[in-house]
Amino acid sequence: MFANPLFFPLTPLLAQLPAAPDSDALAALTSARPARTATGLPVRFVPPPGDGLGYEARIALRGEVETRPDNWHDWFNALVWLTFPQAKAALSARHARELACGGDAANGHGARGGVRDAMTHFDECGAVVVADDPSLLDLLAAFRWRELFVERRLAVAAGLRVFVFGHATYEALLAPFRGLTAKCVLTPVAPAWLAQPLAEQLAEIDAWLAADLAAGRHGDPRALQPLPLLGLPGVVADNEDPAYYDDAWQFRSGRRPAR
Repeated sequence: MFANPLFFPLTPLLAQLPAAPDSDALAALTSARPARTATGLPVRFVPPPGDGLGYEARIALRGEVETRPDNWHDWFNALVWLTFPQAKAALSARHARELACGGDAANGHGARGGVRDAMTHFDECGAVVVADDPSLLDLLAAFRWRELFVERRLAVAAGLRVFVFGHATYEALLAPFRGLTAKCVLTPVAPAWLAQPLAEQLAEIDAWLAADLAAGRHGDPRALQPLPLLGLPGVVADNEDPAYYDDAWQFRSGRRPAR
């Protein structure tokens, strides 16, 4: 079920859990590696309480993350909280600040605004792309898919990694579909960075994202770089054929180079 290589950021947790959403297993895992909100509240994954409080407002006020039983979408959201706890806390705090600015911190049902839209966008389908060769990120930012995935395929396989953050994207990877796209932050790294253990890589990305979000960055969804995930080597067998990248609907040319 989790054979797709893009699940790799969650593999330390998936190895400890059953192959289906399980509230009891999640609770046990949460107690072993607790997360906290930006204000220090312990994060708990709870069934929808039906009290009328908004989703983000409940996290800010109580540290409670609504998690529907037997629901893949919410289950992956919980796993991302446990994998990137600082970044998720910073993202939640950004929502809370926007709600407070709009005078709706109490219930969280007011107008969303551009920043909250961007935060939700990244929360659902965001990813961090790292590469030890900045020219790979330049090709990605310029939407030069054939050069990136065909001509530079070996370099991509060796030196580019996509750390999926969005829980909706993880849910979609259970049955990947044509056009599945992540919205990405691009980050160059030193070659030695890719040789680090996964736990260290995840901790560093978590800290990077948390610092960026706390500083007010990534507040424009148009500045996030689209990446058609099925083009990455190894994600689907069909992309071994260079003709796969002739699909102009999936591998679209961009209107701008965006870094």
